[in-house]
Amino acid sequence: MIRQIAELSGTTQSGYAFVLPMSSGEPESAIERAKNDFYSVGVKKVTGFNFRSDSNLGASNDNIASELYLKMIDSLRNAKLIYIPGGVQSNFMSAIKNTAVAEAIHYAYQNGALISGTSAGAAVMSRLMITGNQLNPRPGNGYVTIAQNNMELEEGLGLLQDVIIDQHFIMRQRLNRLVSVAIEYPETLCIGIDESTAIIVDGDIATVAGESQVIVIKNQNGKKAILNGLLGAKNMELSVYLPGECFKLK
Repeated sequence: MIRQIAELSGTTQSGYAFVLPMSSGEPESAIERAKNDFYSVGVKKVTGFNFRSDSNLGASNDNIASELYLKMIDSLRNAKLIYIPGGVQSNFMSAIKNTAVAEAIHYAYQNGALISGTSAGAAVMSRLMITGNQLNPRPGNGYVTIAQNNMELEEGLGLLQDVIIDQHFIMRQRLNRLVSVAIEYPETLCIGIDESTAIIVDGDIATVAGESQVIVIKNQNGKKAILNGLLGAKNMELSVYLPGECFKLK
């Protein structure tokens, strides 16, 4: 997937990639791993910056820190490829929400940059984002119910509107949680991306790439039923797309 990201972005020919590691619990290591991955497929220039670090935020009286922050924001705005590694998506959004970082990502996107991410980095792309937390968890592991008001959603980057993305989908058996979200948010197209798999978005068309499948769920009639906290819906649409296949986002 890294090779395809690099080729699609054009960074094997010109420009540079910028790594945003704020989802990761080990951000500096995440930057170095991403650099090595991109260098290995021919990207000539890769930089990265942890905007979550208090010492880097430029909010202190340290003029050097402030200058570095502004320099990194400018670099982010002009990147040809922005890459968001995995980790915890809520950590990423809490670091950038209502900041110049978020504005810079949107500026780059609107000016033709490729914005890519793995795991948590994929989840943050949508306007509404699955955090992975359950508000009313049951005993045991995993997502064992299709229940009302259980899945926690937060604000994401909003690069994709009316779409919600889930990740590691088939491997980690996350169908219950995405069905729950699809029932409660019928205006959204719910997309479950499996491991070693991606969607490449061009306008309103998504193309599946990688080694596994993508599941797309839609509560197309917009209706739901609730009984003792359990969710129900009729005639929901569920499609399983293979690598190379395309589907519409709207």
